[in-house]
Amino acid sequence: MSKISIFTAALFAMLGVIFGAFGAHYLKTIFAPDVLSSFETGVRYQMYHSFALLFIGTYMKENTILQKWIYLLFTCGILLFSGSIYALCYLKSQGQIGATGLGILTPIGGVCFILAWFLVLYSAYRKH
Repeated sequence: MSKISIFTAALFAMLGVIFGAFGAHYLKTIFAPDVLSSFETGVRYQMYHSFALLFIGTYMKENTILQKWIYLLFTCGILLFSGSIYALCYLKSQGQIGATGLGILTPIGGVCFILAWFLVLYSAYRKH
């Protein structure tokens, strides 16, 4: 589990750097400031939670069902939260906002993040 978590963390972090650079150098020329701000939020949360996945892979060596749930929730959170923000920013820049149900995925991703952090907290409490 730790190798998968570290691999996933590195992949998401690498993509976060690419998306961040893409946003800073190209998207700022085509996205409105409010859309670019949303895009940057997606990148920021992707990076934060990439580091969380790295932490899980590095420090939680037991390979328990709890660790698997934390991994799954952080991964789903990144895909749903950041991924839906990226998609919504693109659609908004194309004038296609409002015709999609993608907006519901963002808070679902946020709930995944919250649950994952709760399980990290629970895991730390349980160990002491």
